[in-house]
Amino acid sequence: MTQVASTPIRLSLRENWLQFTLLIIVNAFVGAMVGLERTVVPLLAEEEFGLVSRAAILSFLISFGLIKAITNLFTGRIGDRIGRKRVLIAGWLVGLPVPILIILAPGWGWVVFANVLLGVNQGLCWSTTVIMKIDLAGPKQRGLAMGLNEFAGYLAVSLSALMTGYVAATYGIRPYPFYPGVIFAVLGFLLSLFFVRETVFHQPGRDGQQPERWHGVGFTASLSAGVRHVIGSDRYPGGNLSRRVGCQPTVYRRAQRPLGRKWLIAVGMWTQAAGIGLLVVGRTFNVWLGGVVLLGLGTAMVYPTLLAAISDVAHPEWRGSAVGVYRLWRDGGYAVGALMAGLLADALGIPAAIAAIGGLTLLSGLITAAVMRETLTNKSPS
Repeated sequence: MTQVASTPIRLSLRENWLQFTLLIIVNAFVGAMVGLERTVVPLLAEEEFGLVSRAAILSFLISFGLIKAITNLFTGRIGDRIGRKRVLIAGWLVGLPVPILIILAPGWGWVVFANVLLGVNQGLCWSTTVIMKIDLAGPKQRGLAMGLNEFAGYLAVSLSALMTGYVAATYGIRPYPFYPGVIFAVLGFLLSLFFVRETVFHQPGRDGQQPERWHGVGFTASLSAGVRHVIGSDRYPGGNLSRRVGCQPTVYRRAQRPLGRKWLIAVGMWTQAAGIGLLVVGRTFNVWLGGVVLLGLGTAMVYPTLLAAISDVAHPEWRGSAVGVYRLWRDGGYAVGALMAGLLADALGIPAAIAAIGGLTLLSGLITAAVMRETLTNKSPS
């Protein structure tokens, strides 16, 4: 049974620090599930299943990105209807078999299917933790909340990828690198089931009401409103196609006020493009490391700021749907980017594929500077 609020709702990170910290930990487990695969699965494709084509190898990213994007579209609104916590638990139930499927996979198709489940897991769990943090933070601290969320998730992606790479080099590609995934999934599920509290009550007008009894805006109407606002009057650039390294919320918080949402996004895109450029032209480890640092810094500027900007302009009744629509477009870049990168790498080589991604990222920054309006100065809905 969904928990009912019994005390007055207060929106801030300080008032809700315990639940907020718990959600950061849960999102770290969500990110760690992705990091498990990023280093080892491409090697698994080549060494155990004999795949040669880059596009075929990246099919696991295509399936992951496509399914995650579609799942994102509906996650927020479903959470509005039945409660965020239920959606979070459902996401972990779908994710539990993922590492086991990869460990036991007799063919590449099983690995792709595992990534379909992982896409559902990520779409339900990551999107839900984002929306739950927005519920708790209130309008004044959404930017910081999103910075902390992305920091935890992508730091976990990086550390998990580093760990699995080391384990694979020491003990082999399967099964040992995927054993931690079983632990991540079980811990994420148990924390969500027993300790995470429902946050949907933190929206105005919903104190103490059960989500399934709240009639607000209908599912279709609310989802339609979110689609219209996100891709209509309130346009935002799509997700970049590069891999994410991690976020730095302190840099993000200090830059937010002087730059605003719009220019932090634009400068972040250009910083990412510069980092990708160094990866293309670099010939030494230090240059490549500098490129990765710039790519991570740019990502830290862009990702949480886009989420905060969506929250600035979205009414509470369709905010979950708006976040879902935005993440549909952003994570659709996983599928499109993986397919494009694989085809370009097969045809022209890996440097050309990376350069094309850098060009698209640069173009995204220019579009942001020319088209997007500032949202930080607006009086946003609570």
